[in-house]
Amino acid sequence: MSSDAASATIPTVYASVGRRLVQYDLDPDAATLAERSSITLPAKVQYVWPHASGRFLYVATSDGGPGSAGTQHFATALRIDPASGALEPHGDAVALPSRPIHTATDIDSTHLLTAYNTPSNLTVHRINADGTIGALVPQDGLDTGIYAHQVRVAPSNATAILVTRGNNAEPGKPEDPGALKVFDYADGALTRGVSIAPGAGYGFGPRHLDFHPARPWVFVSLERQNELYVHRLDAGVLSEAPVFAASTLAEPEHLRVGQMAGTLHLHPNGKWLYLANRAYATRDVDGHEVAVGGENNIACFVIDEDTGEPTLVQTIDTRGYYARTFAIAPGGRLMVVGNMQPLVELDGTTLRTVPASLALFRIGDDGCLDYVRKYDVEVGADSMFWSGIVERAAQ
Repeated sequence: MSSDAASATIPTVYASVGRRLVQYDLDPDAATLAERSSITLPAKVQYVWPHASGRFLYVATSDGGPGSAGTQHFATALRIDPASGALEPHGDAVALPSRPIHTATDIDSTHLLTAYNTPSNLTVHRINADGTIGALVPQDGLDTGIYAHQVRVAPSNATAILVTRGNNAEPGKPEDPGALKVFDYADGALTRGVSIAPGAGYGFGPRHLDFHPARPWVFVSLERQNELYVHRLDAGVLSEAPVFAASTLAEPEHLRVGQMAGTLHLHPNGKWLYLANRAYATRDVDGHEVAVGGENNIACFVIDEDTGEPTLVQTIDTRGYYARTFAIAPGGRLMVVGNMQPLVELDGTTLRTVPASLALFRIGDDGCLDYVRKYDVEVGADSMFWSGIVERAAQ
């Protein structure tokens, strides 16, 4: 995108509630949101990714969800109105084979890649010149691991990585190993797959990754181990072992049931990395499902500019539960965190419900976060499964 085009963008927050995708106007300077409009999708929103032009969104939807396979699954292109930011369908919805858990375009948004968790799978669709979703690109015998959770194309546009989480052991069922499935990528085709799985994938449960904007470092959140790994990516070759590893938690020695590392994002300047910690297990209190506690926070890491080593410098409460998604506003001075679902907690002897919310934090000169305010979101029987900030084209 040219500098002129980049300057002609407006940051807009979109957040899902079940089948609805809601638009909020964002004022980064005032750190405020204002709800404007919404659109209803064919099924519940699972993940959203913007076109590189800022003119379209691609939405993966399903009537399934965590623990539920569902029967109706779609990818839908939406046009973003340049004047208002409102959304409208752009072409027909495309049927998908099973519940999609993540979707992303390649760097120039000529293809849409979609990851599926059960069964673990990966598909690629062409994106037509007008931004609509085109034909499926056949792939040849891909190793898609166990429980795919994310797919990303590296900044080079020549490497794609499928993050496969695996599963914890359960009574009568052994652990399923996790892995990073690394492919050569060109014009929608994935070839020469290599599996990166430290310890043969046991005790390795990756959820999401992000690429450093300027250096050959890939940062990976390990959901099942509450750790952050750093791998090197040189000419499409990912290091078999991490070059650095760090706990994501402020108190790793006080690990509670249901504590998991979540999504992560590098700051645009590459100096800081942010990662969501989530804890949402419950216990029965007088017939109410009440949170057992744990860390629901954003962890801030400083990244050594010479080595890529991450150092945890802050964890800050998200003022809610289960921050499944968060985003950094253009300019890098504001973060919006999506606390996905309401949860009852015990405040002394009083039970109170903490609602789903969008929480806003300022990003300081040192990368650390300061809480500003939050906007409670009524989700009913649904959840706010996705939220993000889109730099929409203003013309």
